[in-house]
Parts: sequence; structure tokens; C-alpha cells
Amino acid sequence: MNSSWAFLCVLGVLCGEALVAPPARGAEIDAAKLAEIETVAAAALKRGDCPGAVVVVVHDDTVAYRKAFCHRAVKPEAVVMTTDTVFDMASLTKPVATGTAVALLIQRGKLKPSDRVSEHWPAFAANGKDKVTVEHLLLHTSGLTADNDIKDYAGGRAKALERIAALKLEAPAGTRFKYSDVGFIALGELVERVSGQPLEAFVKNTVFEPLKMTDTGFTPADALKARIAPTGLRGGKIILGTVHDPRAFELGGAAGHAGLFSTADDLARYCRMLLRGGELDGVRVLDAKTVALFTEPHAVPLPPNKDGTAVPAARAFGWDVDTPYSAPRGDGFKKGTGYGHTGFTGTSVWLDPATKTAVIVLTNRVHPDDRGNVTRLRREIGTIVAGAVSKK
Repeated sequence: MNSSWAFLCVLGVLCGEALVAPPARGAEIDAAKLAEIETVAAAALKRGDCPGAVVVVVHDDTVAYRKAFCHRAVKPEAVVMTTDTVFDMASLTKPVATGTAVALLIQRGKLKPSDRVSEHWPAFAANGKDKVTVEHLLLHTSGLTADNDIKDYAGGRAKALERIAALKLEAPAGTRFKYSDVGFIALGELVERVSGQPLEAFVKNTVFEPLKMTDTGFTPADALKARIAPTGLRGGKIILGTVHDPRAFELGGAAGHAGLFSTADDLARYCRMLLRGGELDGVRVLDAKTVALFTEPHAVPLPPNKDGTAVPAARAFGWDVDTPYSAPRGDGFKKGTGYGHTGFTGTSVWLDPATKTAVIVLTNRVHPDDRGNVTRLRREIGTIVAGAVSKK
């Protein structure tokens, strides 16, 4: 981020909307502790880690904190960040869209975690993938590569999926954890084959519209572009309103691993639904037992330490639980009980059911030049929020 913009933001970090919602009666949380978020946000802006941010904290079914910081755009001109800014969710697509869709199909009896992917997509069995299950894909233990060659996406969506179906495994299914975009692209295709609808239509009809997540979806309409946070560069031009991820872009903007756009307020509604056991405002999206299945920790195999000792790690069905990707948990929430996810563009959520808390941090750290790093900011905000709820 341009240093002059960072300086201006540090001088007045609340140059965007500064809305802090007072906790509702009965929702106890340390507001003074939450105010420390402003300090760490100012430091991140001074470092140039991102041009701005929106932070929302949900606690005890109430939005306890909601604030926008600095700018959502610095080029070609400065645009102030607002709490209703629409962000490219990047890999938050995996749990919020694809994982939820798979959970619903399991709930409806159309899928089982133990189903082999090839039962629903016969071509996927090629080159030793016949034993890969839905659970393997959800937990990133399928043995698939993290990302296949971008050249595999030439020639259109159908051709790209043919090439994915023909990939070889790098390791036997179930023997290692390796975070894989390819695995979730495969899950997105699986949702379409089982539901009879494209992923984007299925989750719109069954999740986003019932939850009144009105600003959430794939390939955003032109009417939303005035509120969209730009991301990095494509062809030397700043990306605005189309997906940042190159593979999702080649797939038409909607894929199982990336392509979702949303706001902090919409994500707050989604998180409240999960923390309430699958229901919000009288609308049930998931059964309580499905939420438990969706978020239950599973041990996953990481490479051992240099001395040969095992490295404990856990994932849920589309969610991170305890791996090297768990920065949004911070240093206060208990390991192994919460779950969350990050997105490459600078987005993250973390949910802690034990304290009925969700932490939503949305940035476009890749704007304007595909740089920036918000790992530290995510961790610091998670730690602050954990401290605020532990002092109840």
C-alpha cells in the first residue's frame, strides 16, 4: 500500500465508518478490551499490510463490534472503507458455499462422507483416484495436488474439469494433509452433479436467500460494484468486481474453491446461524446434527517434526480447526473446539462455539499490487476478542 495513504490512515484510523454496536442486554463482553482492535488495526495500516479493513464481532447472538477502517481503494483514487463493503471472499468460498452445500446434500441423504467421488463422477476414478471419498476432499487428505497447472484451464470449464478428473494423486488418499484448491473444485462439480444445479444456484437457493444474505453470491451484479473492494492485478489492471483467483476466473467466476463475494454483515448472519445450531430468525438451514457433523474436528496427518514426533492437527468438513492456517483463532481461544478459515485476498472468520463468538476480519490486502500480509492482524484481533469474552 502507498505509504502516504498508510500515514493518513494512522493519523485517523477511523477515516471509514466507525460504528460500534453496543452489546444487547445479557450479551456480556469487555468493550474496553475490544477497543484494542483499533490499536492493532492502526499498526497494520502503518505497516502497509492492507489498505483498510472491516471487523465484526458476534457474541451471544449479538453483533458486539462493527467497524470499518481507512480505505477500500487507494488506486486509481482513494475510496473510503464502509461497513457494507463487498469483498472477494477467496477461500472462504470453501466452507461458506461449497462445504455448506455438501453438508446440506448429506443432510438430505443424497451424499455420504464415505461416498467415493467416482460414484457420482465416474471419470474422476482415473489414475488411481477411485478410493478418494467426499470426506477426503473436505479434509484435504485426498492426495491431490494443491493447484494444477493454470494451462489445464484453457479451453473452457468442461475441458478444465476433464483434466482435473484425469489428474494423478501425489500421495495415497488419507495418508497426508495438503491444502488443495483442486479438491474443492472437484467438490463444486460434485455438488452440481448430485443436486442438479450449479453450485452458485444451489447455495443461493438453499443458504443465502433463506438467511437474507442479500449481498452474497458469485459473479456480482453491476449494481454491487460501487461497494466492491478492488483486489490485485490482472493484465496490469486492478481487478474490480471479478474474482481474483486465476483458476476460478478461468472457470467463469464460480468454483468450489473461490469466487464468492460477501460482506461482513452477511457473514455475521451466516455465523449466527451456525452458532445457533443451524437456524436463524425462524429459518432452519441446517439440522443441529448436521452442524455438528460439519464442524466436528478430525485428526489429519501432517509431516512429523525433525525428531520424528507427530504433529497434532485437525480439520473439519471444509473448516480449519488446528493447523498452521489457524492464525484467526489468535492466542486466547481454546484449540480444538473452534473452527474458521482464511482467504487469500485477506479475509477470515473464526467461530468459537464455547463462548458463542465469531470474529470476522475482512481486508483486501492484495490491493493494489498483490502484496500485503494480514496474518499478524488476524491473530492479534482473535487474541483481543478471546480476551474480551474470557473476562465475562
